[in-house]
Amino acid sequence: GYAGGRRPNPTYQQVCTGVSGHAEVVQVTYDPNQVSFGTVLRVFFSVAHDPTQLNRQGPDSGTQYRSAIFTTSDDQLNVARVYVEQLDRSKCFRRPIVTQIEPLDVFYPAEKYHQDYATLNPDNPYIVYNDLPKVVQLKALYPGLFNADPALVGVSLKPLKGDEA
Repeated sequence: GYAGGRRPNPTYQQVCTGVSGHAEVVQVTYDPNQVSFGTVLRVFFSVAHDPTQLNRQGPDSGTQYRSAIFTTSDDQLNVARVYVEQLDRSKCFRRPIVTQIEPLDVFYPAEKYHQDYATLNPDNPYIVYNDLPKVVQLKALYPGLFNADPALVGVSLKPLKGDEA
């Protein structure tokens, strides 16, 4: 989906131009009784992408590919900021972390054809080259978190405000 921009109900084409101000994002739903927010952050920073790249992820570049965390509570906001400070101090990455951390205003689901894309298109060259290695890394680093039967999300496509997420 899309978050962090100015245009209500943005389309993929608007987000791709960079004029909407939105980042392409994934909404993560988890049960804090089973997985802590800290664990979500650990996966985000160790598997999901390179948090030191400004406006770029893999072969994709532009502000819509910026590293960002949109939190749904003050507690998440504070934990994420402290986590990044700790990572920077420990020099886990060769360059400073540029991940934006801010409260979620609204999350707009991407168009239906974007939902569950990797699951529905596992042989797509972009998925094979860019995403499947991350799945392999997730399995290796966090085998207890990997679920071979992903929950498909394409059925619930409505905008969510930060206090609803």
